[in-house]
Amino acid sequence: MGSAFLDLTTLDLGRNNDLMLTLQDPCRPDTSLGEIYISATLYPKTQEDKEQYFQKNSRNQDVNKRLKSQIWSSVVTIVLIEGKNLLACDPETGTSDPYVKFRLGNEKYKSKTVWRSLNPRWLEQLDLHLYDDGDQQLEITVWDKDRTKDDFIGRCVINLMEMERERTYNLWQELEDGAGSLHLLLTISGTTASETISDLTTYEENYREKQNILNRYLWHRTFHNLKDVGHLTVKVFRATGLASADIGGKSDPFCVLELGNARLQTQTEYKTLTPHWNKIFTFNVKDINSVLDIIVFDEDRDHKVEFLGKVAIPLLRIRNGEKRWYALKDKKLRSRAKGNSPQILLEMSLVWNPIRACIRTLNPKEEKFMQTEMKFKRQVFVRNVLRLKVFVMLFLEIGKFVQDCFEWESKIQSFAALVLWLILCYYFQPWMLPVAGLLIFLKQYFIRHLAGPAPVPWDEIADSDVDEEDEDDKEKEEKKSLKERLQAIQDVTQGVQNAIGKIASLLESVKNMFNFTVPYLSWIAIVLLTSATFLLYLIPIRYLLMMWASNKFLRRIFRPHVVPNNEILDLLSRIPDDEMLQYIKLLGVGLSTHLGRLSVIRWYLQLDYKDLKLLTSPDSDQRRPQQRKKHKSS
Repeated sequence: MGSAFLDLTTLDLGRNNDLMLTLQDPCRPDTSLGEIYISATLYPKTQEDKEQYFQKNSRNQDVNKRLKSQIWSSVVTIVLIEGKNLLACDPETGTSDPYVKFRLGNEKYKSKTVWRSLNPRWLEQLDLHLYDDGDQQLEITVWDKDRTKDDFIGRCVINLMEMERERTYNLWQELEDGAGSLHLLLTISGTTASETISDLTTYEENYREKQNILNRYLWHRTFHNLKDVGHLTVKVFRATGLASADIGGKSDPFCVLELGNARLQTQTEYKTLTPHWNKIFTFNVKDINSVLDIIVFDEDRDHKVEFLGKVAIPLLRIRNGEKRWYALKDKKLRSRAKGNSPQILLEMSLVWNPIRACIRTLNPKEEKFMQTEMKFKRQVFVRNVLRLKVFVMLFLEIGKFVQDCFEWESKIQSFAALVLWLILCYYFQPWMLPVAGLLIFLKQYFIRHLAGPAPVPWDEIADSDVDEEDEDDKEKEEKKSLKERLQAIQDVTQGVQNAIGKIASLLESVKNMFNFTVPYLSWIAIVLLTSATFLLYLIPIRYLLMMWASNKFLRRIFRPHVVPNNEILDLLSRIPDDEMLQYIKLLGVGLSTHLGRLSVIRWYLQLDYKDLKLLTSPDSDQRRPQQRKKHKSS
C-alpha cells in the first residue's frame, strides 16, 4: 500500500505527538496512496539516556529539574463527567464524536472519544501538577474526531489562582467559540503545606519545622482548624523481588502513594527489579480512618502501566519511626504479588489530634472520585452470600434458643428466662439500652485481654499463611469441573431467589391487607388494630409485654399439646400476594365460558410448583415431577 518515515529527532521527549504521515511508494512517486494518523511519544531507554538528553537539550533544563526533584505546589484532580448540547459537526448524522483536551503548563491530557453524541458521558479522572512558577491557567478544548482533520467544538479557561485549595468544585463550564457546556469536578490538593515529595538524599530534617507541626495538633489548639486532623510523613526507600514486566526480564518501576484523593508518585527507575527511589512524602490527613495505598507500577512505552504490587496500611496501624519491609500483595490484597517475594522498605510517622479526628469521624466520609465499578463475578457473589449467611445463622440460633425457652426443654433455663424478662420489663428505662451495648464491649474486652496477644501479628508471617491458603483455594477451584461450578452457583442463587420471593410475598400481603383485597381479613386486621390501640392507651406497655411473655412461657405448661404460632404471620399467610391475585383473575375469567374452562384445564396441566400453590396442597411439590411426566406422555 505504501510506507512513511518518521524523524525521531523532531519529537519532544515525554510529550504525546499527534502526527499525519503521507504514504509513498518509490516505484510510483506521483501516485497518492493516502495518509496515516498516529500518536507517538518518545521515551528514553534508560535513566542515563534521560539525563544525557536533558543535558544536551538546554530548552528542557527546567523540565529536567522538575522531573528530578518531583516537587510541585499542588495536584489538580479533575473528573470529567459529561457534556451537554455540544456543537454538531457531522452533517450526515447531526451529531459529533467529541473528546476533550486538557493543558496545564507543559502537561497535557486527552480523553477518550465518545462516538455519535451531543451529550457525551466520559467519567474519566486525571491528575495535573501545578507549579508555583508555572502557568495557573487550565485550558480545556473540545474537539470532534474526524478522519481527515478534527473539528473544533469549543474551549474554556479556568483560572486556578482564584480557586480555594483542598475543596472540590462542581463546575458547569460554558464553552466559548462554540456551543455546549462541560460538567467537571475539580479539586486542588497536595499544597506545599500539606502534600509534598522530595529526595531523601538531599533532605535535612528541620527541628523548628518539626516542632511547629507538633504544636499544630496539641489538644489546647484543637479548634484552630478542625479540618486539619493530622500530618503524615512517608519515606519510600527501595523495593526488591519485583516481577519482570519487560521482555528482557526487567521492569521500569515507579511507586504511587494514595491517601484519599491525594495522589503522589516517585520517579521511574529504568531496567531494574530492585529500584531505589529514596523519596520522602508528606500528606495532610483529613480522616484518621483512611488507608494509605502504596502501589508499584511498571511504566510502558505506550504510556500505559502494568501492576506490580500493592500494600494498604491503615493510618491507625502506623508505628512512628519504624523502618520495616512490607510485603507487596495483588490487587485484591489477598495473596502475594508476582515475583520473588516482592517487598518494599518504608518508614512512616504520623502526628494527629484525637479530638479533631473524633469530630471528623462523626461527619460524612470524603467521597473518593472514580471508584472502580464492581462487575458480577461468581466467586464474589458466592463469598458475599456466605458472609451474609453467617449473620442469618446467628439470628436463627437466637430464635431457636428463644423457642427452646418457650418449649421448656430445660426447666431451669426457661424459668430463668421468664424471671429475667419480667424483671427487665418492670424496671426497664431507656438508658439501659446503651448500657447493654457497653456490657457487650466489656465482655469482648475481657475476652481479648485474657486470650493475650494475637498468635499471628500483622506482619510477614500472617501474609505467608494467607498465601498458602489462597494457593490451596486456587488449586481446589481449578480441580472443580464446569458442572460442579454451575451447580454451586445454582444452589446459592436458588437460595437467594427463594428468600427474596418470600420477603416480596410477605410485603405484598401487607399491602393487600390495607387495600381490602380480601375484605373479611382486612376487617379482622381493623378490629385487632383498634383493640391494640385501646390496650396501649389504657395499659402501660411494660405490663403488656409481661402478659405476652407469661402467655408464651406458660402455655406449654397449661396446654402441653398446643402448636406454637405467631398470630400476625398467621393472618398475613391468609392474604394473597400479587401473583396469587393474578392467577385468581385468570381462573375467574376462564371459568366463565365452556371454552375458557378447557383453557383453564390446559393451563392447570402446564403450571409450575410456584403457580400451583394456590390450587394444590403444600405437598404438591413431591408430586410435581410425576404430573409433568404424565402430562408429557399423554
